[in-house]
Amino acid sequence: MAQPRVSMRRLCRLIPSQNSRLYTSRTIPQWQSLKCLPRSFHTSSALTAKSADKSSAGQKLREEWAQYSQFPSASKAADFVEGNKVTVHGFLLRRRVKSSKLVFADIQVENGPSVQVTATFTEDGSPEQLVTKALRAVPLYSPVCVTGTVAQLNSNRIDLSLDAIQPLNAFPKDIIVSEGVQFPASARHLQIRFSDPLRSRLLARPQIGFQLRKTLNDLNFTEVETPILFKSTPEGAREFLVPTRRRGLAYALPQSPQQYKQILMSSGIRGYYQFARCFRDEDLRADRQPEFTQLDMEMGFATGEDVMRTVETLVTELLPTLNAQFNIVKNGDDIYPVPKRGLNNGQATENGDLKWPEPTAPFLRLTYDEAMSRFGIDKPDLRIPFELHRVDHILPTQFVSMITHTENPIVEVFRIRPELDGETNNPGTVAEFVDKLMDQLPKPLAKNPDGAPAALMFNSKKPLCGLSSLGFEGFDALTSMEEFSDLEDGDVLVFQARKNAPFQGEGSTALGVARTHFYHAFVSAGLLPRNFDLKFLWVVNFPMFTPDDGIDPGQGGQAGFKATHHPFTAPLTEADVELLATDPLKARADHYDLVVNGVELGGGSRRIHLSSMQEYVMRNILKMTDAGLAQFSHLLEALRAGCPPHAGFALGFDRLVAVLTHTDSVRDVIAFPKSMKGEDLTVKSPSKMTSSQLETYHLAIAEKKKVEEKKDV
Repeated sequence: MAQPRVSMRRLCRLIPSQNSRLYTSRTIPQWQSLKCLPRSFHTSSALTAKSADKSSAGQKLREEWAQYSQFPSASKAADFVEGNKVTVHGFLLRRRVKSSKLVFADIQVENGPSVQVTATFTEDGSPEQLVTKALRAVPLYSPVCVTGTVAQLNSNRIDLSLDAIQPLNAFPKDIIVSEGVQFPASARHLQIRFSDPLRSRLLARPQIGFQLRKTLNDLNFTEVETPILFKSTPEGAREFLVPTRRRGLAYALPQSPQQYKQILMSSGIRGYYQFARCFRDEDLRADRQPEFTQLDMEMGFATGEDVMRTVETLVTELLPTLNAQFNIVKNGDDIYPVPKRGLNNGQATENGDLKWPEPTAPFLRLTYDEAMSRFGIDKPDLRIPFELHRVDHILPTQFVSMITHTENPIVEVFRIRPELDGETNNPGTVAEFVDKLMDQLPKPLAKNPDGAPAALMFNSKKPLCGLSSLGFEGFDALTSMEEFSDLEDGDVLVFQARKNAPFQGEGSTALGVARTHFYHAFVSAGLLPRNFDLKFLWVVNFPMFTPDDGIDPGQGGQAGFKATHHPFTAPLTEADVELLATDPLKARADHYDLVVNGVELGGGSRRIHLSSMQEYVMRNILKMTDAGLAQFSHLLEALRAGCPPHAGFALGFDRLVAVLTHTDSVRDVIAFPKSMKGEDLTVKSPSKMTSSQLETYHLAIAEKKKVEEKKDV
């Protein structure tokens, strides 16, 4: 059928002008179907259609933005009174549809009581039905703004009758959430949102920091921020360098604010602190990150005793406060703190499964030598109910030769007494467990150059009670010792040899590591009870210097040893000052470490405050070059300007939070931690440098072959 002719006047009415309202997409095909229109008009119509599509999409985005971005403010805590209308913000966590006319939902709110909303209706077409329908339509886990009437109010839960619900974004369908879901590290935001333990630890972290800051402020300390862009100085660990656009010049990220805070002591500030970001390019593990936070402190006109008392005050005031603010709950294998969910007055009726122990000062003190002799480690876990005992003087030569090829070794032993119940835990099952444990020893223990540990189990039904490897004389001598005179069936004895040499600053012996390893294995297997005590202690009187190990760069001197703590640590006594000139490796330092449950929380020392003594230690003892010494000229000049005696401490804040929130890894208390390779998997850093960046910062990437040749040299 012939198409009707369209007058030009009519045509002009159909074609929209630039300023006119856009037509809908239904109108455009009608224009293009008019064959009487010229070809140029069809082309123009196509362009207009595309423009209309874009405008339509833009309009849709604007409407969506208005829908998701305009919402009422959340109500204050004082507004939550039964019968009041309130608004809460959170995530739609769960929804329970009881019938077509009754729906319950849980709203996840941060750091507050749980919120349950109820939507119900009796009449079709009523506002209540629309609200109920809206609640059912919102995708689970979406952020929502909920308005409702307070129906019931408890200290740990709010029940709301739903009046309105507004989604503020839509949770996508392609992200699957199920019970126990494990999201990858690249989706850290989802790990945090859907892991109660992780989220709770991150909520506890600032509260711990707040209380520490409050105590220091009450003690008249001054919070001072020191620069992040520092200079390269040989303090002990490897540094991160930050190149600049000035050819050949680079900053270094601070290993700690150590030198700045000592300069502050010369400035007249009597008590300094800051929550400092620190950076060290060292091998990573569960309790170590390339960037970390420490609570840094320094006190002028003070000794190490003054600092230790101050730190004890920090700890003893912290834990009662945490008990007042948090409950510790058990959820399967996880143990973590949750805020007490009081509304207006902070009081809560619910109780946790545990409380933090509240230690009293002063804390126990052990010398470095005593800690190494009794526990085989300079950060002993005092919850472990057994110590090391030296027994090489009573053991037959034949047995010693079976466990080591080291000449004239020291041999030590510890005893584990598992909890037996006669059924699941009995000498037979213990023997099987120990055999399996010995077959799966960590490589440093299994391949120890002084020999692997040897485990024997006391069993009264076997010849020499299962200790026949010791021979008659060895058995009699061992069981005559007070520590082993009461051996019982199921007791496990673990022997280990080591070189016959004094301790020189090393952190542990093989048996010390085995002691910790066996204890945690027995606890995990239910053969020893889990202990939630906090066993604080000070380890003091460390060696001032430690032989070079070829791992840490030290201070770059030619002495063959390095500072155990750092080169600014003062000698302990006048006798140790004398030893600096005669036998430096025997000199002790006024250095103290705070340890709890096998974790070194922090360390500190009294500092060398005389410029002449500091230069003597660097130049004459560590044998640093003039160029190395010049890197510390700023500090030497500050000390020369009448710097008072001072001492300080650095508390590993990440480690403290990890211990207090019952996790073994600091990654669980850091929002965006680095991986074991030092990578941030969320943002994919570090990233490759571009040729433009290399040119800007006057850098070039060395060929791999040349780098390897340099290492060999």
